[in-house]
Amino acid sequence: MGITYRDSGVDIDGGNRFVKRIGDIVKSTFNERVITDIGGFGALFSGSFPEMKDPVLVSGTDGVGTKLQVARMMNRHDTIGIDAVAMCVNDIVVSGARPMFFLDYIACGKLREDVMVDVVRGLAKGCRQAGCSLIGGETAEHPDVMDPDDYDIAGFSVGVVDRAAIINGSEIKPGDVIIGLPSSGVHSNGFSMVRKILFNVKKYTVDTKVDDLGGALGPVLLEPTKIYVQAVLSCLDNGVVPRGIVHITGGGFYENVPRILPKTCAAAIKRSSFNTPAIFNLLQKEGEVEEEEMFTTFNMGIGLMMVFTSEDADAALDTLSKYGESPVIIGEITSLKKDRVVMV
Repeated sequence: MGITYRDSGVDIDGGNRFVKRIGDIVKSTFNERVITDIGGFGALFSGSFPEMKDPVLVSGTDGVGTKLQVARMMNRHDTIGIDAVAMCVNDIVVSGARPMFFLDYIACGKLREDVMVDVVRGLAKGCRQAGCSLIGGETAEHPDVMDPDDYDIAGFSVGVVDRAAIINGSEIKPGDVIIGLPSSGVHSNGFSMVRKILFNVKKYTVDTKVDDLGGALGPVLLEPTKIYVQAVLSCLDNGVVPRGIVHITGGGFYENVPRILPKTCAAAIKRSSFNTPAIFNLLQKEGEVEEEEMFTTFNMGIGLMMVFTSEDADAALDTLSKYGESPVIIGEITSLKKDRVVMV
């Protein structure tokens, strides 16, 4: 017999089995707007928005970076999908957009069905948390390009917002209040630095017990990125509309906050107003990392910032608290003097 695709490192039969195994998981995220079924060439989704005068599509794409290495170390893959969804939907909800659907792309050295099914379980869970549908995806084997146990995941999400309701920070003014929503941990940024400090320099493992963390290191690092979609929508649906929203991702405070500020404004952040999770204290201590570098790399305990007028601040705190968040006022908007972000 001649050479087959399987001989070349690609298992078509395994791929077909995988698609069958994830069918019900994926369909658990479908809503009435999903028109297509699993297995089509393109995913179909209804684009009718009669409730909006001028609907605008908002899209975002991302991956989870080298956090995947921690998942591999622990041989646990059911949370990485949540991270992939979170990194995308958190980016588009800051514009006031409601996520509609998500698609993923997974490349692997060899299709390990059980691992990939766990990844998809996480994707579906993340989509349910965000209120969107997992309507499509692609899983590709890349023999000779990736090691058999390697995989990488990326995805994108599309949302919609009425043009008049777009949140872009343009109305932010000095005196506005900054409300922070706590993160669930490191989220999915800065893991190259995390791994260098903890695994390469300090020689810790995912099983290393750290008293300040209350247990092993691995589960703390693998804690999935928090999805803030429903918290933001709870404000919008109750008429408590922020003037600007910041997702604290790569670049931390110093890189992300200025992205929504008018040129004449700065953000004064009160450092003592929020708690920093123990994992960040551990990283700073073990890596002898400067404070500014920490705030340029990590979320430091605040995953999302929302800017409200001083008049709306109490209503925002109340609404977010009723939703189940633990919001805290972490600063205010000031006139620009020198730096766009000032820690006070």
